[in-house]
Amino acid sequence: MDFLFDSLTGWLQEGLIEAVMDNFRDMFEGINTQVGDIAANVGRAPDAWQPGVFDMLRTLSDTVILPVAGLVLTFVLTYELIQMIIEKNNMADFDAFQIYKWLMKSFIAVFILSNTWNIVVGTFALAQSVVDGSAGVISGSLDVGLALADLEAMLQTISVWGLIGLWLESYIIRFCLLAMNIIIMVIIFGRLIEIYLVVSIAPIPLATIVNREWGQAGTNYLKGLLALGFQGFLILVCVAIYAALVQAIPAAANAHAAVWATVGYTTLLCFSLFRTGGLARSLFGAHG
Repeated sequence: MDFLFDSLTGWLQEGLIEAVMDNFRDMFEGINTQVGDIAANVGRAPDAWQPGVFDMLRTLSDTVILPVAGLVLTFVLTYELIQMIIEKNNMADFDAFQIYKWLMKSFIAVFILSNTWNIVVGTFALAQSVVDGSAGVISGSLDVGLALADLEAMLQTISVWGLIGLWLESYIIRFCLLAMNIIIMVIIFGRLIEIYLVVSIAPIPLATIVNREWGQAGTNYLKGLLALGFQGFLILVCVAIYAALVQAIPAAANAHAAVWATVGYTTLLCFSLFRTGGLARSLFGAHG
């Protein structure tokens, strides 16, 4: 009788260990996939993510936004000329240098407006070179195969009832991590969509950049572009730190601690990714 009971207990234990390991494998394979997708999407330039959409936005900007930007530029330059005339006592205190300076500003403003798309793409190319250079930080850092082998050995020492509780716990956590993976995906793709929205209206803020009073809009816009570009670098740093933390989770001394550490670190990753946008804007002094 004891032999049958021991055999049944051993069979249940083996089945539960396999079920728990399957849950852990699914969790960490999902983490690996999600982290790999983050690195791939962050390391992709805006014009390479959806080339068709990017070309459509460029056409929209050139045909719809650029004429409006031209009107804004005309207003800004006219306003500056009027201000210059008033300051010089209706040209009574005439200074030819002021006219030359205004003409030079006008030339620079027209040049910037004519090359808006090149400026925007060049700004992102600068940030993207930094992101591409740092993408190798997370390469090969997510292999948890050996740690999972240690976890399986540790499960052999747990009772059947303990394995049943751990299986239920890991099963629930697996679905929680799936929800967090969706949140992470929304953050990453939300940033790319934000880039497209910001790029599409580029000519209007850049039309004001040469004016002392109105130029803050254009300057803040360029700061925002840099912040969006370098946000990708901050995201990669978050992923690299997360990968290093996750690597040690399966080797935890307690299987329950391993499960909840996975949840804690993934929650921390979600929070960190949410913060990268605000942090990048703060670092570059961009408002809005």
